[in-house]
Amino acid sequence: MPLDFLTLSLPLAIEIFIACALIIGTAGTYLAGVADRLADRTGLGEAIAGAILLGATTSLPGIVVSVSSAWQGQPELAMSNGLGGIAVQTAFLALADLTYRRANLEHAAPSIGNLMQSGLLVCLLALLLVGVYTPPVAFFGVHPVTPLLFAGYLYGLAKVRSAQQHPMWSPTQTKETFADEPPASSSQESLSGLWLRFVLLAAVLAVTGLVLERAATVIGDETGLSATAVGALLTAVVTSLPELVTSIAAVRRGALTLAVSGIIGGNAFDTLFVAASDIAYRDGSIYHVVSNQVLLWIAITIVMTGVMMLGLIRREEQNWGGIGFESAIILMLYALGGVLVMI
Repeated sequence: MPLDFLTLSLPLAIEIFIACALIIGTAGTYLAGVADRLADRTGLGEAIAGAILLGATTSLPGIVVSVSSAWQGQPELAMSNGLGGIAVQTAFLALADLTYRRANLEHAAPSIGNLMQSGLLVCLLALLLVGVYTPPVAFFGVHPVTPLLFAGYLYGLAKVRSAQQHPMWSPTQTKETFADEPPASSSQESLSGLWLRFVLLAAVLAVTGLVLERAATVIGDETGLSATAVGALLTAVVTSLPELVTSIAAVRRGALTLAVSGIIGGNAFDTLFVAASDIAYRDGSIYHVVSNQVLLWIAITIVMTGVMMLGLIRREEQNWGGIGFESAIILMLYALGGVLVMI
């Protein structure tokens, strides 16, 4: 990126920021349909496809922002972007619930894979806190918790796959339970063509994320907003737009399990933002240079994830005003976090 990028005026930086948001949102919309068809063609299943194909790929703008920020010596922006993204994406799941009018989304899309991924997410978030409160040691600039995050994520995915293949229990089927069935036309599409579109869309998201980070840095510097506020409330929201549009698009396509797993699986993947940022940050352990505001986001995100998991287990069928009880609590928790970060 040219060096004069950082000398942008505030109005131009805002325009670039908005343009990046539009590009990310548009690419994410198309990505949902491609990921759904790849899930059908490859036989991965919607929970795994949502976590790996949809969740990880829609997270590309966010991970580019976090790693780029850490590399440039901005650990606060790197951490708050990743953790703020997990929080806002959980809130987006509540918004997706609003678009499905027949019943609560948690009820209509039961999946042991989604429950397992929720548990994995809680473990990974707790591991971040372990990194914060352990001694600030680093080997080659990397804290020991960082490889544990990668190992824990891969181990968790393996367990999710195993639980789907050999489930020890199954959810009760009701008239509102939706089983995703591949359309007959999906078998007629070229698998290589689907993969090509998937890779191209992923590349667009990654490049846009890099531009977004530079524009966000200018906005933060010019407005005086803290790095935590910029990361948690600006870049995290924009880089998470693919999760919002893909989840709503998946709900409208009838791929309900994919909609839920895309959010939860993406959240689990997003904890690796911190691990990747620790590697990119060259001044020691990134876990020990963050503020209490970032720790607050971790705590709020754990609570939001716990509420979401309770909703997936409880599977309340009815909703009030188009939204379930758990979804309403999740939105209130996110709003509380946003207010506390701005104070």
